[in-house]
Amino acid sequence: MRRILSAVVVGVFVLACAAIPMQAAIQGDYVEVRSADVFTGPCFANSQVDLEGKQAILGWRINHGAWKGVKLDGLGVVAVVKASATLGDPYHSPYPAESVVIVDQRATGAQRHALEEFAKAHAGRLLDHVVRVEAAPIRMTVGQGAEHGSVTLAAGHLAKVETRSLCKADDICGNEEIYYPPLTKLARSMPAYAKVDSFSGPGLGVVWNRLGARSAFVGRFTQ
Repeated sequence: MRRILSAVVVGVFVLACAAIPMQAAIQGDYVEVRSADVFTGPCFANSQVDLEGKQAILGWRINHGAWKGVKLDGLGVVAVVKASATLGDPYHSPYPAESVVIVDQRATGAQRHALEEFAKAHAGRLLDHVVRVEAAPIRMTVGQGAEHGSVTLAAGHLAKVETRSLCKADDICGNEEIYYPPLTKLARSMPAYAKVDSFSGPGLGVVWNRLGARSAFVGRFTQ
């Protein structure tokens, strides 16, 4: 009888735990912009391959969660990448790649280290060779509703990204598609139009200020 009661209690406990929604360990918003169109037709992509698309800016805002036990709620991190070939091109390797990581100025020492490790884990080999780590105020705003796809990211005076949703006028040749996937795994994502894409920091031997391209992704990450 005791065994039966124990089994019933254990079963009820398991069902109760299963009914509790599991919360992701870390979740937030993401924006990415590349120096080549990611939503485009083959004719445009073929004209850019191995000439453009070797630079990228990746930005994460952690809304809630911790990385390896370090809470990162409300903090941001940005990675600026210079690759050896067009990012996403299956026929040419982008490695070796160099990168600059910008961590949130508000973060403590432990949080800055966790932010850098978080970015490395999510960007993979693109951040194998970090040449410089900077601290700057990071601000990301994400549009909702009709403004979905609108993101503004600023990492001090070092990097800036502004996006908007794609519209019918952005279909130039009529057979556009998501030609390259995002550079990191996301829970959901959508291509977007990059109004501003700029980097003016040291470390990579190159700076840029680009205006207007179908070269961005916006999305959410969860883990």
